[in-house]
Amino acid sequence: MRLSTGKIDVMHNSDTPNSPDSVGGTREGNVPFGRPLQSEFEDGLDYPRLGSMSFRRGTLTSNQTKMWDENWPHMGKVLSDERIDLAEWFGRSDAKTILEIGSGTGTSTAAMAPLEADTNIIACEIYKPGLAKLMGAAVREGLDNIRMVRGDGVEVLNRMFGEESLDGVRIYFPDPWPKARHHKRRIIQSGVLHLIATRLKPGGVLHVATDHADYAEWISELVNVEPLLEYKGWPWPECPQLTDRQVITKFEGKGLEKDHVITEFLWEKKA
Repeated sequence: MRLSTGKIDVMHNSDTPNSPDSVGGTREGNVPFGRPLQSEFEDGLDYPRLGSMSFRRGTLTSNQTKMWDENWPHMGKVLSDERIDLAEWFGRSDAKTILEIGSGTGTSTAAMAPLEADTNIIACEIYKPGLAKLMGAAVREGLDNIRMVRGDGVEVLNRMFGEESLDGVRIYFPDPWPKARHHKRRIIQSGVLHLIATRLKPGGVLHVATDHADYAEWISELVNVEPLLEYKGWPWPECPQLTDRQVITKFEGKGLEKDHVITEFLWEKKA
């Protein structure tokens, strides 16, 4: 694996030099301006390849900004090449740790966290207002087991977590990239499944959910592609982790309104 430039062009309006979030002396939690690095995997497997992309405009309210500045230093990290010291970050060394990739506004994250207080939950998301909403819920409800990382999920997984450091990975309603020419951007691919498997401890769980029929078919064709993962199907009554998302997220609700079927997948890391 090596890092190369030119694969992702991430531009978030709230992180530009003249944005409201970057004035007044605070840049806590902002992603670096410009084109970031992306890992190059040289294992012959398939990984997402993102072209030029931009995120919808979103700035924080004054109350959110105050909350963010007060809490981000101990609750959040920005994508980097520094491995996360989980015991130091959470202040405990005996807890399981689950990474949620693409947490959005954190609706499911905040709803599940109280039911798994003995588990460290790390929400990974690039959209700052989404992380701010999750942070607000965590602060209001006293959810001390939630932390967050701002960055691309594959990069965060590869560069900030060591092998067999996680007990679970969750990917709920990832972007389906419905157009055929964009399928290479989908996160569920052979390479990402392998990367996740290397980061999971033996017995660790991968949980994926989608409401997009074509994406569900895509994933179904990959359930047995990674030899380190045993596909458990859905439901899996003996699953050692919470799999009930507790609430219907905004995107899930929109899908249900269109009569979309929710398809869920569970894998276990082999011993």
